[in-house]
Amino acid sequence: MYDMNDAELPRNSELIPDGSFAKVSMAIRPGNVDGQGEHDRGLLKGPKTPGSDALMLDCEFTVMAGPHARRKFWQNFTVAGGKVDEHGVSIGWKISKGTFRAMIDSALGLNSEDMSEATKAKRMLRGLSDLDGISFVAKIKVEPPTDPRYSASNRLDRVVLATEPEWQKIMNGETVPAQPSQTSARAAAKPAPATTAPAWGTPSAAPATAARPAWERPAAAAAAPTASPPAASPSAGPSWLNG
Repeated sequence: MYDMNDAELPRNSELIPDGSFAKVSMAIRPGNVDGQGEHDRGLLKGPKTPGSDALMLDCEFTVMAGPHARRKFWQNFTVAGGKVDEHGVSIGWKISKGTFRAMIDSALGLNSEDMSEATKAKRMLRGLSDLDGISFVAKIKVEPPTDPRYSASNRLDRVVLATEPEWQKIMNGETVPAQPSQTSARAAAKPAPATTAPAWGTPSAAPATAARPAWERPAAAAAAPTASPPAASPSAGPSWLNG
């Protein structure tokens, strides 16, 4: 016999509103491809598109506090391969690297213009696996689907830096009104492509965000909003894991 009275009802499927600000924790969902170095063994996921050589970091974001606490969204970041620039460097990796640096600056309350040796040391990683568990302030967007069979989904719009007023408010536990991006608004206004088959004749595809890892990771401890932790040696792990 199963007693269902104490079961938690399913959460609604509504998305986090476009342009919402929140503190989030990022967990890396390991793949089956080795990254660079011993710390990143089995960390990356291979390409899904035939002929592509792009390697991805599969990340799960959990809202840590506020009206959308415990809500999750997912995003992949290219860390190798794909299109390259004139110097042969992966364009996707350059974008991801900039985002990862912003995560560190937001997590530790660093001024992004601070290039002192002590601050630069805090941005050193033993491997991309060191980003697992990092918490920072994010602006979240709603991304319309490129395929009409799928639903819209939440994505990371951008990392909010310590020099922005929204960062301090979120770190103080305040609620910041959503600021929808113009890009998202224009994309949402575009009409969906017409389909010839009726809705009941096309199998419904699960949204890309439906996947869940087999385990849940505890949220990382919040970074102090005003004071940065002392610099950590790369061999000792990142500052956000050392308190």
